[in-house]
Amino acid sequence: MSDKKAMLGHKVRRLRRDLKMTQAQMAEEIGISPSYLNLIEANQRPLTVPLLLKIASVYGIDMASFAEDDETRLVASLREVFADPLFDAGDIKAQDMKEVAAAAPNLGHAIVSMYRAYREAREDLGALAEKVADRDKLQVMGAQAFPQEEVSEFFQAEQNHFPDLEIAAESLWIDGDLDSGNLYGTLSAYLQKKHGVRVRLMPIDVMGGAICRYDRHSRRVLISEMLDPAGRTFQLASQAALLGQAALLDAAVARGSFSHEESRRLARVGLANYFASSIMMPYGRFLTAAREVRYDIEILCRRFVASYEQVCHRLTALQRPGAKGVPFFFARVDPAGNMSKRFSAAPGFHFARFGGACPRWHLHDAFRRPGEIQTQLARMPDGTTFFSIVRTVEKPGGGWKQPARQFAVAIGCDLAHAGQLVYADGLDLSNVEAATPIGVNCRICPRLDCTQRAFPPLSHRLAVDEHIRGVSSYVSVGTV
Repeated sequence: MSDKKAMLGHKVRRLRRDLKMTQAQMAEEIGISPSYLNLIEANQRPLTVPLLLKIASVYGIDMASFAEDDETRLVASLREVFADPLFDAGDIKAQDMKEVAAAAPNLGHAIVSMYRAYREAREDLGALAEKVADRDKLQVMGAQAFPQEEVSEFFQAEQNHFPDLEIAAESLWIDGDLDSGNLYGTLSAYLQKKHGVRVRLMPIDVMGGAICRYDRHSRRVLISEMLDPAGRTFQLASQAALLGQAALLDAAVARGSFSHEESRRLARVGLANYFASSIMMPYGRFLTAAREVRYDIEILCRRFVASYEQVCHRLTALQRPGAKGVPFFFARVDPAGNMSKRFSAAPGFHFARFGGACPRWHLHDAFRRPGEIQTQLARMPDGTTFFSIVRTVEKPGGGWKQPARQFAVAIGCDLAHAGQLVYADGLDLSNVEAATPIGVNCRICPRLDCTQRAFPPLSHRLAVDEHIRGVSSYVSVGTV
């Protein structure tokens, strides 16, 4: 194990807190002194291989995933921050960022959070300027934070896996006498028996823009007729979480240390949705089925009566120690390129926190062939190669005047795992030279020969020669 990988104090501390143990209790169980454990958690002593093996044995964790450090992800975020022209004169080197991530990760995360607040304030100022320009629409605007970003970071920090909710979902299958052949009906019966709540399918003229509504006074869950069967079951299962798993949801939200009430509420909804996925696609059965059909998403959709997006999202949650699935990344964008969901369990694949994604990534091409699954081998600037699958999906609308919303969904993994997927059959996975070169985004991508650049890279000044025209303003003519 390298020195870089040996400094895993934050992982040890997080494991201990998850187990609700004191330093003295954990130290006794793994056979070291509390003072030595304290030094390890403070990254003042390395986590040796024998000690890592002992922790893995005592607590039944997956050693490879535990040893996998968060430094790489933090360094990628810092690179994105310091790619802003604001820091052009700072001469901040990549090694500086690595040292911050290794020696002071909390400081690194604070820098990223501060930059995010700066970007939000700048975008709010731009929006305000536009409204000032149109005096008929001028209104007072308060500074708005982005709860979605906070919640996204929370789910990423938790590796999109919540063991307590998984166990609760498994228990509900037994306590609620649920039936996979009639999950919607048995969930409805459970809600009425356990919580005195009735379920009603309602017409769109009653529901309006809502797809699900819980009426506390009449104790009814109202489901819109516009939802398909998978959507109706999902909403019922989510409501079961909100009614019956409040303590677990609150405990998980408390770990997030959110700065806004909106973030806490949004996280609670996200956790209820996680529980719903666990009900619809129980961990053990779903993982077994995924392996049997080699992660064929459409078969899994039929077998578990779930939507394409629901199955993709569930695949990223298969992070149980000792029973893990393929480590996938997941992303969803709208036709304008706005990324509304992102998560990566695939080491080395990073999403842009600020600005758009790489235009060479075929996620954006999915809209050209709606409903068709497309694959791509993509290589990052550091040489790591990923196998990506994309397809468009639709969210229910409200008839002719409220058309369905369309998104592109991407799911993928490191090339090393691609052979487990049915989508890679017939492809020469050994030919990495055939992979499409992509990056995180233009500002931090070092590829000078890319003809689809929107901005120059951090390490390369924009050279303008009025007598020479290239394919792009940001590409040297000699490199095209």
